Amino acid sequence: MDWYPLWNSLRIAAISCVLVFFLGIAAAYYAARLPRAVKGVLDVVLTLPMVLPPTVCGYFLLLLFGTKRPLGIWLSRSGIKFVMNWYGGVLAAAVVAFPLMYRTARGAFESFDETLAYAGQTLGLSNSYIFWRIRMPACRQGILAGTVLAFARALGEYGATSMLIGYTPGKTATISTTVYQLWRTNDEAGAFRWVLVNLAISAVVLLIVNLLEDRQKAGRKAVRK
Repeated sequence: MDWYPLWNSLRIAAISCVLVFFLGIAAAYYAARLPRAVKGVLDVVLTLPMVLPPTVCGYFLLLLFGTKRPLGIWLSRSGIKFVMNWYGGVLAAAVVAFPLMYRTARGAFESFDETLAYAGQTLGLSNSYIFWRIRMPACRQGILAGTVLAFARALGEYGATSMLIGYTPGKTATISTTVYQLWRTNDEAGAFRWVLVNLAISAVVLLIVNLLEDRQKAGRKAVRK
């Protein structure tokens, strides 16, 4: 059994999750502080990939980064070609996973008690210190849950990934695209093996999310007492 699809899927999911983590937190932090009208418009823009079909997201990525598009041509001259390369899968996975991280982190930041930040400011603490040492620890359960969900979404991505990087064994193959290709070629036994692998990973991810939610609920009850 060729384990490249598993390795490639984990690599794509991990790298895209790191990108989404920082981008999602930054977007959520600043969006939570915007006026309601502006935040509403920004929400629509940033969460569109969550409601659009993944193939539509992949199509838009091809419009931007296709080898015959201005941006794609410019990147190709610089040695960067997202189409039919595994790191194009990182881009596709990050786009579809970003809304999950953004929405979860924004909810965590909006529930943060701002009096803690004001107290830190009165003590002369810098905004960076308050963010990393006060705000982030207080919101860590929601942020961790968003990170796990984003990783799971990136790991199971198929539509945008298949549109942008296709399926090439040993080069761009992921678990999702491998399942489809094996099924398409009537190799149901091979497809089922990869389905079991995906189910096992998904079960672990859901278990982690449930544990984080239980810890968050327990923390809230402790605070109330």
